[in-house]
Amino acid sequence: MAIGQHVETEALARGPWTGIRFDRNELAGAFGDIGTDLPLILAIILATGMDGASALIMFGLLQIMTGLMYRMPMPVQPLKAMATLVIASAQSPHPITAEALLGAGLAIGVVMFLLSATGLIEWLARAIPKTVVRGIQLGLGLMLADIALRQFVPADGTSGYILAGLAFVIALTLLGNRRVPPALLIIALGIAYAVAFKIDPVSIARGVGLRLPQLHLPTWNDVLAGFVLLALPQIPLSLGNSILATRQVAEDLFPERPLTVRRIGLTYALMNLVNPFFGGIPTCHGSGGMAGHYAFGGRTGGSVIIYGSFYIVLGAFFSGSFAQVVEVFPKPILGIVLLFEALTLMLLVRDAAVARKPFMIVLLVGVLAAGLPRGYGYLAGMILGTVLYYATRTRTGSADSMSDESSDRSQ
Repeated sequence: MAIGQHVETEALARGPWTGIRFDRNELAGAFGDIGTDLPLILAIILATGMDGASALIMFGLLQIMTGLMYRMPMPVQPLKAMATLVIASAQSPHPITAEALLGAGLAIGVVMFLLSATGLIEWLARAIPKTVVRGIQLGLGLMLADIALRQFVPADGTSGYILAGLAFVIALTLLGNRRVPPALLIIALGIAYAVAFKIDPVSIARGVGLRLPQLHLPTWNDVLAGFVLLALPQIPLSLGNSILATRQVAEDLFPERPLTVRRIGLTYALMNLVNPFFGGIPTCHGSGGMAGHYAFGGRTGGSVIIYGSFYIVLGAFFSGSFAQVVEVFPKPILGIVLLFEALTLMLLVRDAAVARKPFMIVLLVGVLAAGLPRGYGYLAGMILGTVLYYATRTRTGSADSMSDESSDRSQ
C-alpha cells in the first residue's frame, strides 16, 4: 500500500495531467456510462423543473474533478434511488420538488462525510465480506440489463430493434479492440439514425445560448425533507454500490492503483457538499459506471474528463433545448451501451463460482438487490448475505475459498 501511495504522490508532484491520456480509446470509453446517466438526468430535470444548465454543468465539472483526482475512469453518476423516487413522484398529487432534491444531496453529503471521517466506512468495508460485494455487483448488473432490454432497446419499435441489433453486432465483434474501439462506431451509428429520423435542427437552434449555474441556498426544511424522503432510501445503495462495489471493481480492473473506501467516501461527500449550492443533482460514484468506461476502452481519467466536457458544453450552450439534443443518442443505442456495461459488471463475479456456498450467497444477494424496490434490496442483501457468510464460516471454518476476503478492503 505504501508503494501505491508513493506512486500517487509522485504523480501529483509531476502535475495534474500526469498519467491521463486523450486518445481514441479514452474517447470511446467516455461513452461507456452514458446509457445510465443521460436518461436519468433528463428525467430528473423534467420531473422537478430544476435548472438544466446548473444540473448539466455541475455534473460535467464533477466528472473532470474525479478524472484529475483518481487518474482512472472513476465515474460520477446520479443517485439512482433518489432519481427513481423523484421521477415516480412526478405523477403523484405531491411531487418531490427540486428544492427537496437539492436538500437531499446536502443531507447525504453530510452523512457520507461523517461515515468517512469517523472511520465507520472502513469498519463496514472490513465487516462486509467480498462475496456480498460480488452479490451487489451481480444485482446491479441484472438491474441495468433489465432496463436496457425492457425499456431502451424496444423504445423505437421495429427500427429500434434493427438499430440495436446492428450496435450489438458491432460491440460484440470489436469489444476489446484498441485500434477500432466499438463505442465510436456505435455512437456514430446512433447519430446518423437520429439525424435521419429523430432530431429537429430548428428546435435545437432555438434553445442555443450561453447559460451558467445558478446559486442556490438550501433551507433546513429542504434538507430535512430531502433526508427523510430521499436520502434514507439511498444510503443502502450508496454503501453497497457507490463505495464497496466501486472499491472492488477498481481493485479488479486497476490492481496497480490501490484505493481506500475512505477516499471514495470522502470524494462522494465532497461532491454532494458542493453540488446543492450550485443547483447540481445529487451524485455518487458507481461500480457499473467504472465497468462501462473500462469495457469500451477507458483506462485513465481522460475518459471521464472527455465525458464531463460533453456535459459542460451541453449545459452551457444547449440546455435550452436539452430534450431535443439528447435525441442524438437514440434509446436503442443507449440500451446496447448499458447492456455491455451490465455484462462487464456481472462478469466480475466469476471468481465467486469456485465454491458452492459463497456462490449461493452471491446469487441470493444479487436477486434481493435486483428484485426489491427503492434500493432496499441492497440493504436486505447486505444484511442477510453477511449474516449467512459468518454463520456458514462459523460452522465450517471457512465459507469462502476466494483468494481474499474483506479483511484488507480498507487498507
